[in-house]
Amino acid sequence: MRMIASVLMAFALLLSTATRASEDKKKVLMILSNGAAMGDTMARNNLWEYAEPHHVFVMHGYTVDFVSPKGGKVPFSLDADETDPPGMVSYTIKYEGFREKSDRTSTPEQIDADEYVAVFIGGGAGSLFDASKDQRILSIVASIYERGGIVGACGHGPGSLGDVKLANGDYLVKGKRMTGFPNSSEQNSKWTRGGTLLPFRVEDRLRARGALFLTKADLADKHEPVIDRRIVTTMFLPSSAIVAQEMVNLLEQRHASAGDDTSATQGLH
Repeated sequence: MRMIASVLMAFALLLSTATRASEDKKKVLMILSNGAAMGDTMARNNLWEYAEPHHVFVMHGYTVDFVSPKGGKVPFSLDADETDPPGMVSYTIKYEGFREKSDRTSTPEQIDADEYVAVFIGGGAGSLFDASKDQRILSIVASIYERGGIVGACGHGPGSLGDVKLANGDYLVKGKRMTGFPNSSEQNSKWTRGGTLLPFRVEDRLRARGALFLTKADLADKHEPVIDRRIVTTMFLPSSAIVAQEMVNLLEQRHASAGDDTSATQGLH
């Protein structure tokens, strides 16, 4: 009986370990800003560019964690008390724990990059002021990517990837086809006064780091996601959920091919 009990205990432990390992492979990290003064307003995170992707990841069975440079509660623009958000945003706030996570984001020191298969950064100009220059966060992104993970960003978010460096010293974005909030839109923005209130403009930063930046003139549809070597980006808020779905597609391709990273880089948009 003791032997049977020992075998059962060992099996339970093995099953528990396997379950935890499986769960670890289904974790996505979202990077948010703690906010910053920007003229007479505040640069924040765009709620819709985080809530909708969060819903997509959760609906596909992924656990989503939040991190910010300082940790704790993070601010949002287009928040629920400012607008009547679409159903996907309302649903993830009411039923998927989004608000609880955004009220208690982790600090970079609390994050183990090895646990995550993907990392996402949404829009709102906030991240350009803090996450974009936080070396701890940049290192987390690099680590996830170099382990074969997927990187996604939309709107102003791609600008915060500009200073991510890989182990070989190259910028993550170097030679990658990418997009983000373009100069043609930024220069007409009253919110950022043509980009003059920003520490840098997204298109300028990505081009300076060697990215092959695509503008509205380069795409048949300005809401089309751009995918290149496990990096998924898009220009504007309405495409944030599409970015998340494309990230999930790449993750599923990788899983189906038993870890063959080559297949996850095919089908470039």
